[in-house]
Amino acid sequence: MSFSVEPPDSTGPSGESRPTSSPLDVYRHSSAHLLAAAVTELYAGVQCGVGPPTEDGFFYDFLTERPFTLEDLAAIEKRMTEIVKQDRAIERRVFSKEEALALFTARGQTLKCELIREKAGDEVQCYAMGDFVDFCLGPHLPSSGCIKAFKLLSVAAAYWKGIEGNPQLQRIYGTSFFTSEDLERHLKRLDEARRRDHRRLGRDLDLFSISEDTGAGLILWHPKGAFIRTKIEDYWRDEHLKGGYDLIYTPHIAKLDLWKTSGHTEYYRANMYSPIEIENVEYQLKPMNCPFHIMILRSKPRSYRDLPIRYAELGTVYRFERSGVLHGLMRVRGFTQDDAHVFCRPDQLESELIRVLDFVTSILRTFGFEQYEIFLSTRPDKSSGTAEQWETATAALKHALEARDLRYAVDPGEGVFYGPKIDIKIKDCLDRAWQCSTIQVDFHNPQRFELEFIGEDGRAHSLVMVHRALLGSLERFFGVLIEHYAGAFPLWLAPVQAVVIPVSIRHAEYAHRVAADLRESGLRVDVDDRNEKMGYRIREAQLQKVPYMLIVGDREQEAGSVSARHRRRGDLGPMNPRELARRINHNVSERVVQEEPTASTGGVS
Repeated sequence: MSFSVEPPDSTGPSGESRPTSSPLDVYRHSSAHLLAAAVTELYAGVQCGVGPPTEDGFFYDFLTERPFTLEDLAAIEKRMTEIVKQDRAIERRVFSKEEALALFTARGQTLKCELIREKAGDEVQCYAMGDFVDFCLGPHLPSSGCIKAFKLLSVAAAYWKGIEGNPQLQRIYGTSFFTSEDLERHLKRLDEARRRDHRRLGRDLDLFSISEDTGAGLILWHPKGAFIRTKIEDYWRDEHLKGGYDLIYTPHIAKLDLWKTSGHTEYYRANMYSPIEIENVEYQLKPMNCPFHIMILRSKPRSYRDLPIRYAELGTVYRFERSGVLHGLMRVRGFTQDDAHVFCRPDQLESELIRVLDFVTSILRTFGFEQYEIFLSTRPDKSSGTAEQWETATAALKHALEARDLRYAVDPGEGVFYGPKIDIKIKDCLDRAWQCSTIQVDFHNPQRFELEFIGEDGRAHSLVMVHRALLGSLERFFGVLIEHYAGAFPLWLAPVQAVVIPVSIRHAEYAHRVAADLRESGLRVDVDDRNEKMGYRIREAQLQKVPYMLIVGDREQEAGSVSARHRRRGDLGPMNPRELARRINHNVSERVVQEEPTASTGGVS
């Protein structure tokens, strides 16, 4: 059972703020009211919490004495269909605060009364759908009959207001679309997403695990998963060295005073773990790598000739996440960030941002991601720095995006406390967006830590700091990769590239010779000579997403060849092992994401 308090998300066109109520948002908000109306009619005494639209549907929270079952969902969906057929008007009603409290008190809706006391002014806006009335700002559809296609999906648990210790509610998730065709497409997409779930594939492919004995939100990387991670890290390091970055390493803890100087204790305390006392000094498990990079920069004086300085680190950080929001590799408590910081002169800022944008798109393209959603996040209510600094930083980010003709939407108030940022959400094969890359401009920390360089005039000047992550969290990025490829990784990342399968025990010696030769050629090869039927072993290799299965029997042994099968394309016919190794190695060296079709002659890509 999971707990979730994630807010809805929406997007807008390039350069515009994201809308709060798109037509589909309104449609789904009314669908949530339809759900609540059905529940309150079927189950006496149930209290209603909140029911917003979400990116892919809607949910509604209910306080009930017993959990809802799948049978309950079927009954609720049936009542929703009846209410749609009745075409009940959805009417806006306005009450005084006293009238609204009296109305919801009489109905036993104490959660609504709590919300009204906290959020409502002298007048309280509500919407009614028949006898069902909800405290709501709207807007809504004219009537329930406008809702044409919907489906209830699941039920989970959620804390009231997302706060542990508050009453535990039942959250019913659903989705709705303007047409039944759109709904059907979405349901098929959900089925495919379940097939690709990284938590299931991570277990089935023996990539990673999470143990209750070690703690929630902490990832154990198994050999195959660790191998893929190593390949990702090796590529990452090579590209950063080519890109003019210096690689560094920093500790996992530091004196708490460091985080006081950086401002994290003031702005980020809720996400930090409790301090650790060592010899009467308070230390902090690091939630960020940036203060350490600053300390390295401050270790000696810097000249204008030294800048820009680019530090990069695969640094593991630790952030407090409530157990209810933890989710496989996507939301964890300890993760490795592909972190880097650029320290530059103000006149270098825009060119460095363009350079980072080019680096991001190049790296992501290597892993097969070509489509993105990009957001420019501006100053939040709780922030540091002057208005001029924020305007300068925001303008530099905007100009960098426009210089590369990248479409973006403005995300008002979603910057970090020290500066505005660009967030890049990669789109996977199911068109889902995942937050990975971020680029942030920071005038705050250079001032707090007194970061300066000596200019051509011989005087000290303040520098600018750019925070950036390309892949984001390695854990999350690996989870996205698993789902994007459904565990069938490109050859350069596949932990096992080929498995040799002898037809019978008398072919085992030849199978091992073939495997040894292929390993000498640089391939990662296993031999499956278990006393099992060949079809079973081929099926096992398919389930493990091994790219190539090389069958060897009498004919292959006599010819010095293999009978090759590909995990997607099936039988490729007889192949010379050396030619196979050459083509696979070419594919790997080029980091080919999608292998080219094979000719009918039996060649492979």
